Amino acid sequence: MSTLTVRPRPFWTLAVVHARFQFVETIRIPIAVLGNLLFPALALLFFVVPQRAVADDPLAATAAVAQLGTFAVMSTCLFSFGVGVSEDRAMPFDPFLRTLPAGAGPRLAGRVINGVVWSYFALVPLVVIGWLLTAATITPVRALAAFVMVPVVAVPFLLLGLAIGYRLTSKAAIAVVQATLFPLAFAGGLFLPPEMFPTWLDAISKLLPSRAARDLAVQAVTGDPAYAGALVVILAWTALFAALAVLAYRRDEGRRFH
Repeated sequence: MSTLTVRPRPFWTLAVVHARFQFVETIRIPIAVLGNLLFPALALLFFVVPQRAVADDPLAATAAVAQLGTFAVMSTCLFSFGVGVSEDRAMPFDPFLRTLPAGAGPRLAGRVINGVVWSYFALVPLVVIGWLLTAATITPVRALAAFVMVPVVAVPFLLLGLAIGYRLTSKAAIAVVQATLFPLAFAGGLFLPPEMFPTWLDAISKLLPSRAARDLAVQAVTGDPAYAGALVVILAWTALFAALAVLAYRRDEGRRFH
């Protein structure tokens, strides 16, 4: 009697399959896509472009695009994962996926890939407006640095989104994401340059992942050095958010499947 041997598909092949599935699911809800794409671009259009002292200064305009680009990435990751994961958990298809022999790894990796892809998409309107309506400029080398910087900025907030999504229901997740995103954005200097902060707020800001991400993004596109310790801060928050995401996933799995 012959035995049929089924070879498991490679990890990254399964991860790409999950990423493609999640990408298709996202574009089926156009308002979710438009929200992530338009809000940062509208902020640039209404709050930066009319200020010609900023818009006509190549360094200031480029920094402003980088700041709002950081916000776009944060918003995409927190809403896509914080709200998206919590909504997925309420669907009947989610328990089925979690019983498949491939395990959680490819699915989580697929979510990461999907989040990074949408982070790049979120930057497109900002770059177009900055190019057409401001003096923002960037060299090819700095453009490559900015391209590489996107996952560095995205991953910690993506992990935070996963922690929220696996811990909370969809209604609670929406409130928590909003209560997390906007304070981090304001205190991190994404809407108001940190140079305008009082000393006490600047000191607190430098401990936040949003400020570290903002300064690293600005350094990538302008060459203006980030504050000392920015990379350490964002790596420390990434490790913390990763631990929270793993704990939230295991808690949810234990509560629902054991």
